Amino acid sequence: MSTIPSALSALELLERLVAFDTTSHKTNVPLIKFVTDYLRRHGIDCHLIPNEAGDKINLCATIGPSDAGGGIGLSGHTDVVPVTGQDWQTDPFTLTVRDGRYYGRGTTDMKGYLACVLAAAPDFKSRDLSRPIHILLSYDEEIGCVGVRPMIAELGRDLPMPEIVFVGEPTGMSAVDAHKGPARWQVTVTGKPAHSSMAHLGVNAVHWAARLIDELTRIEQELRDTSRDERFMPPYSSLQITTITGGAASNIIPQSCTFGFEIRSLPGLDIYAIQSRLEAYAESVCLPQMREVCKQASIDFELVNYVPPYGARKNSKAVALALRLAGDNQTAAVSYATEAGLFQAAGPDTVVCGPGHIDQAHTANEWIAVSEIEKCMRFMKHLADWAQD
Repeated sequence: MSTIPSALSALELLERLVAFDTTSHKTNVPLIKFVTDYLRRHGIDCHLIPNEAGDKINLCATIGPSDAGGGIGLSGHTDVVPVTGQDWQTDPFTLTVRDGRYYGRGTTDMKGYLACVLAAAPDFKSRDLSRPIHILLSYDEEIGCVGVRPMIAELGRDLPMPEIVFVGEPTGMSAVDAHKGPARWQVTVTGKPAHSSMAHLGVNAVHWAARLIDELTRIEQELRDTSRDERFMPPYSSLQITTITGGAASNIIPQSCTFGFEIRSLPGLDIYAIQSRLEAYAESVCLPQMREVCKQASIDFELVNYVPPYGARKNSKAVALALRLAGDNQTAAVSYATEAGLFQAAGPDTVVCGPGHIDQAHTANEWIAVSEIEKCMRFMKHLADWAQD
């Protein structure tokens, strides 16, 4: 028999959820098993979507009329960022309550939201809902929104397609209708090694990587000047060189150099046009000179991860409903990324709205205010009322 009580408060559930160390490089299976047992105890069936290795699982559970179509998806990720190297004053995987705050890894990002959704599930189940409510839990959001993609691929096929999705990232329960999206590339420059005294015989990969980086700095300045939206901070699509490695010794002309760069793009920016521009620069400026010495010289570009930016649709039902349920009349834009753009690209009208504030996320001694959990629980109560009408 299950040891899970028939009902748990948001605090009790948060305590249970924080105790699972679901750092992205670890499994989330024990947490998903706990959630599955809890929901099934309340008569709520769960559809599980494991990864190929079986050590990560997405969960979809539907409450209410399965034949009604549409409904509301409540989306949250189960993984958290590492605590390694951070100066924690408490055990990060033991919930600590002090001075109106809940301390622990993931309390804000985003197990506080998951606790509220699960605490509200028995109320959802007890209602005569006219619209279904779908609980959508994913893995590996923190490493590039990786895990949610196979679940989204099943929406409208093996899983019901929600009409609206609420992504419960920390917004202070404000409705966020736009966010940036990170695109990350790796560039590999391959030249020809030679003794450093015989520079004419070699192709210096580090030198040519520097030429590409110089071109990227020009692109960065153009983005600052032309791609602006004052709702964001910073108010432009930012570009950063993130990693670089190359060379073997001080007396050898470097054969290889690899660097990474990232663009945090505003909604509407064509990141592929930027990649094409850099590729064209490589083809027209760099490679002809490199291949005068070594015909095998090359420059390779790889888009290693892309989380699309999110911008709410015009007259968004999701935004309007979030504002109504939260009792608010203003939206916000944020510079961090969520799964919202991926959901909206698949069809559902999407909005970002959840408890806590991003300032506390990923930090040592991460915390969420008790008042934020209370606000989220009121939101869930209003959602149940709306779905029942």
